[in-house]
Amino acid sequence: MAEKTNKKENKKNNKRKSGNIIAIISCLLAAVLLSMIAIFGIYAKNGNRMVNQLKEISYGMDIKGARTVVLTPSTETNTIVKDAEGNEVEDGSSLTDDEITQNGYTKEEIPVNSSDVLNKENYIKSKEIIQARFKDLGIENYNISVNEENGEITLEIPEDDKTDNLVSNLVTKGKFQIIDSETEEVLMDNNDIKDVQLIDESSYGSGVYLNIKFNKEGTTKFENITSTYTNSTNSTNTADTNTTNTTDTNATENTTNTADTNSTDSSTTEDTSSEDTSKTVTMKIDDDEIMTTDFDEVIKNGEMSLSVGSSTTDKDELATYVENAKNIEATLDNEEMPIKYEGTKNEYILSDIAREQLNYVKIGIIIVIAIALLVLIIRYKLYGFLASIAYVAFAAIYTILLRYANVTISLEGIFGIAIVFILNYIFVNKLLHRIREEKEEYNLSKITKETYKEYFIKIIPLCIMAITFCFIKWTPISSFGMVMFWGILLIAIYNVLVTVNMMKLKAEKRRDSNEEKNK
Repeated sequence: MAEKTNKKENKKNNKRKSGNIIAIISCLLAAVLLSMIAIFGIYAKNGNRMVNQLKEISYGMDIKGARTVVLTPSTETNTIVKDAEGNEVEDGSSLTDDEITQNGYTKEEIPVNSSDVLNKENYIKSKEIIQARFKDLGIENYNISVNEENGEITLEIPEDDKTDNLVSNLVTKGKFQIIDSETEEVLMDNNDIKDVQLIDESSYGSGVYLNIKFNKEGTTKFENITSTYTNSTNSTNTADTNTTNTTDTNATENTTNTADTNSTDSSTTEDTSSEDTSKTVTMKIDDDEIMTTDFDEVIKNGEMSLSVGSSTTDKDELATYVENAKNIEATLDNEEMPIKYEGTKNEYILSDIAREQLNYVKIGIIIVIAIALLVLIIRYKLYGFLASIAYVAFAAIYTILLRYANVTISLEGIFGIAIVFILNYIFVNKLLHRIREEKEEYNLSKITKETYKEYFIKIIPLCIMAITFCFIKWTPISSFGMVMFWGILLIAIYNVLVTVNMMKLKAEKRRDSNEEKNK
């Protein structure tokens, strides 16, 4: 009976040992796989080429370089043709000089920026409006300055696939108008807008829209416009002599009845004709026509939806529509620029740090980590080996996390990453030291709690600093704060879930050995 029990226990122990070996090998392969993914990425076929599915690391302008854009107040002029009485001639810009002379007209060149708007106050205001637009677009990593003497604005913007679209909209003044298509009377402008919201339903096949909400005064104006500029038909009935007119001002159809009230003849001659008298409005942004329309019904809620782009299922085209809509939203959500600007410089400036230098830094960090892990293996044997596997996986997961947490990596950020690697190494070393010194080394729950308590109490000031730096809008500081925040958080979560559990594999093996000796 005793022999049977021993055989069962031996079989059970052998099975557990085999399981531990398999677990160790699995952890080693997982660490290698994660490292390969972090370094080389994951590639999948897209059309005729292989595309990396792993998000690229976002580098700051001090590493990657930046697009430098210079905006200066526009020197353009508008040609205005006036008649002898000083009134502006419609379509005067299309007349030749001979036609202007023959008709007794005069031509004037009016600057788009009058002399009274070119002042320090408006230069600063223009800069602030650009900053407000960037805030609405979620752009924080940029540098901007203004020359208060001549109004020149200099911008440094990170280079990516959205930069060209962003730059092209920088010179948009943002003048919004709804005008009468016939008389060109301005019916509404920027002062009537309360809020603009992007509605992206492209994933549902409905397209991209801008929902413009008007303020109280604008809501009243828009209601009047939608009741006046409607699809309407004017019908006219004509007969003999005396006329009686009846008009319903609240209807969308006007009827005029003419009859002979003095005639004793009951018969009349009637001619009925019908013509379309629809009135339309034109919407403009910076004098560029966006759309011309009328309305089917009165709109009382003060909201208007605009479709951006055309119907399509092409993902790249839809992405372009979304970016255009975002720029329009940011433009109309803020004040109109007091000055019309034009771009005088648009070039990509390389960083002083070459790509090779950055690679040297990466290689240097990898070499230092390799030496440090070798020390762990020498000092703590199998425990050190298991901890080293866990550390490599930690480094891989950390770099992937920084990609998807949208952290911008600056030089200060790289320094922060190095500190995170050091902090994790210190924690692992403390954990291994306690395990070695503890008589009951397989009581890892107790050891882990004591190590966590001692370690994280000491780095509380560092945690507070990291969180504080995250909210500072200056990229070098926020980059350092963000990499530290995500690094410390990962140290706390990852080690208790992975590193400690890998230590248990060794602890269980040691416990099995002790039990065999006692037998």
